Amino acid sequence: MARRRLEGLERVLGVNALFSTAYGNVGSSIYYALGLVAALALGLTPIVFLITGIFFLCTAATYAEATAMYPEAGGSSSFARRAFNEFWSFFAAWGQMLNYVVTVAISAFFVPHYIGSAFGWEALRHSPGDIIAGAVIIALLAGINVVGVKESAGLNIALAVVDFLTQVLLVIVGAVLVLGADPGQLVDNVELGVAPTWKDFILAIPIGMIAYTGIETISNMAEEARDEVRTIPAAIKRVAIAVFAIYFTLPAVALVALPVQRGEDGEYFTLLGLSEEEGGYAGDPIAGVVANLNLGAFQTPAEIYVGVLAATILFLATNAGLIGVSRLVYSMGIHRQLPDRLRQLHPKYRTPWIGILLFGFLAILITLPGQAGFLGNLYAFGAMLSFTIAHSAIIRLRVSRPDLPRPYRAPGNFTFRGHDLPVFAFIGGFGTFAALVVTIALHPDVAITGVAWLTLGVLVFLFYRRAQGLDLTSTHKVAIPQPVVDHEAEYDSVLVPLSDGYNETVIATAAKLAARKRRGIHVLALVTVPSALKIDAPMPEAVAAAESVIEQARLQAGARVSGHVERVRSGQAGRRIIEEATDMRAAAIVMPLPRRINGASIFGKTLETVLAERPCRVIIESAPADHRHQEMIL
Repeated sequence: MARRRLEGLERVLGVNALFSTAYGNVGSSIYYALGLVAALALGLTPIVFLITGIFFLCTAATYAEATAMYPEAGGSSSFARRAFNEFWSFFAAWGQMLNYVVTVAISAFFVPHYIGSAFGWEALRHSPGDIIAGAVIIALLAGINVVGVKESAGLNIALAVVDFLTQVLLVIVGAVLVLGADPGQLVDNVELGVAPTWKDFILAIPIGMIAYTGIETISNMAEEARDEVRTIPAAIKRVAIAVFAIYFTLPAVALVALPVQRGEDGEYFTLLGLSEEEGGYAGDPIAGVVANLNLGAFQTPAEIYVGVLAATILFLATNAGLIGVSRLVYSMGIHRQLPDRLRQLHPKYRTPWIGILLFGFLAILITLPGQAGFLGNLYAFGAMLSFTIAHSAIIRLRVSRPDLPRPYRAPGNFTFRGHDLPVFAFIGGFGTFAALVVTIALHPDVAITGVAWLTLGVLVFLFYRRAQGLDLTSTHKVAIPQPVVDHEAEYDSVLVPLSDGYNETVIATAAKLAARKRRGIHVLALVTVPSALKIDAPMPEAVAAAESVIEQARLQAGARVSGHVERVRSGQAGRRIIEEATDMRAAAIVMPLPRRINGASIFGKTLETVLAERPCRVIIESAPADHRHQEMIL
């Protein structure tokens, strides 16, 4: 499931792809955040999500502006590097690492709850079954990510779309069946200051923030975004609107389906926030909502469908966390923020296996107590830290570097002492910092764990930088970075121009590099038309030979090969190759090395033109005298 494609080489993701992938990460949080928030906020749960949603919209605006300025992976770490220095970049990255570790732990912990709910396997909904299953899932996915099995981006996008549509359907059905039957229940659920108490309401707000974490997903895919100046802000806007709409309406439906009650001991509760041992749905709140919608003949199929979908989404969220770990640990190593050993690639699988296994083990470790509330609060700690640094960075950049090109400037600004300052960053920063303070002040276990994590990271950073003879604030990158989680480069579309007959070695290289999908290789068979003839003059023998080249390529590389014959004038082949590569959005061009004639330059005119104006990576295949082929990648 770890991605094989080289990150940062191909800008192929549009708005829809960015939106779907990000929503798959952000939207997965509702499957556990709803229960965690409802346990404290009770009938005010929709209000909590509304308040946190406002801060989320401000955070989304910050990420949209900053990522459009610096379309590179890293999120708040990248912003802090530009606004402050390398130490604060490390601090933000280390906070992100905590987010990823907790994402892995909390997502895996809730997978068995939904599986157990779907199929009636009660052992998976209780301790120790849920803990054991969650640990096994983490260990399994860590192993898979070390091996580096290819992740299906198409499947992730499809599931994200299905997830979003399912949540919309739940809102619509719930509004008709539940809210329509008893709309006054939402008001009856609340007794201000009592159910919930003001303390619990305030405590619920930072937990509610975890429902909106994951917006950094788009920043981390920025190097793969097509037309990043336009697509990144547009995708972030769509995610913000969709998430805000779902997270405000779905909790309202849930609180009517599972209203607040008063127990025999006088305490108020909702089944959304009670554990399974107490007869509630805290481990699978969305499944609890479906179970109380009274769908008649569709009840059982709906419960199975939602349970399986939720488990699948959370399983993918667990894997996404491990992929995030692999990317981040490698990036931190490249910037000399962590010891090289942690980013070391496996000699066979070419994945940062030590970092994956180490942080995967830490995820298992924090899962073992089986405390979902602790995981939620720890998640809020790391996320609020990263978000606060991101807001601070965008404010600092507005002040210190006002002349920087800003392809996208988020709305909501004011002028103070000659500086154009972002209102959204101040509001968002206030909210995320306040949530961080509340989390630390009211949860000693989280404060101790979070501070210990940050202290450990700072000490490692300090000793490692000093051992390398580096200061703490300057940026120093490893000289020759390698792919993050890669076996070999893999390209979605490869163009193979041939003009001197069939070249088996070139086609073999293209087949090795091209993605395993239909029409991944396109052969451009070039026929040079003499200037004495019209460009469309009959040349049956030359055209037949060119068509034969395409057929031989199909025989060698299979159905992935497409092709066509192109007529060109002498000296125009290079320009035509550039145009074809641009039109088909080729990710790579594979060409043979021209023959050396009478001591002439090893690069022919065609190849020189392609290299000078190349729109993508060019792989030159040569065959030395000893017949062992060599590749030059430019």
